[in-house]
Amino acid sequence: MADGQRGMAVRLLWGPPVTPARGPRRGLTLEQIAAAGVGIADAEGLGGVSMQGVAAGLGVTKMALYRYVPGKAELVALMVEAALPEPGGALDVALAGAGAGWRERLGVWARELLEGYRAHPWVLDATVGARVLGPREVGWLERALAALEGRGLSGAEAMDVVVLVAGHVRGIVEQERASGGAGGVDAELGAVLGEVVRERGDDYPALAAALGSQAVHGGQDQGLEFGLERILDGVGLLVERRARS
Repeated sequence: MADGQRGMAVRLLWGPPVTPARGPRRGLTLEQIAAAGVGIADAEGLGGVSMQGVAAGLGVTKMALYRYVPGKAELVALMVEAALPEPGGALDVALAGAGAGWRERLGVWARELLEGYRAHPWVLDATVGARVLGPREVGWLERALAALEGRGLSGAEAMDVVVLVAGHVRGIVEQERASGGAGGVDAELGAVLGEVVRERGDDYPALAAALGSQAVHGGQDQGLEFGLERILDGVGLLVERRARS
């Protein structure tokens, strides 16, 4: 995002409210514009979003839309802000029910973030690279960092923990999207590997044993929880080490 776009995105996301400087007022709000873009992205993906398409959905001309939002980069920034769940709503309720432990709080945070991405998978594409974060996205970051306060971690370490957890969540949703939904990754991989083992199991005895154990004891579709728990195990060791030092 260029400097000029970044400055406009900051203004659109953080205020003050934008009023068209010229032309007839059509009564549009940034919330309406963002919602129209989100609707298109939910149906067609981020690549299906255009200023022309959003304008048509709102019943205005593209030139009228430009009076509110100068381009697609700023439009997408507004869409991300609109698509993310409000961090002070269901998340805070869930956190209150999870108790005061940092581990439980980060676990709830990760699961709520997962549901947000699942509801709007295109947000994954829209939240890469250097860009402007809106109040909701910053609010999510704030809550994750607050869970780690007083644990002896430096600010940089706390940020790295949040990035690591968020990256794990993003990876799970990316896999789900590529395979057509939750559970699809394990189902597809299991089918392929099962065929390999049936035909050449003697060449891959460890794989055959793992798949056999999985068939008996279960354990599929645990990618999020298994990875999250291992990440938090590692953070817990670091927290303990700092407490002793």
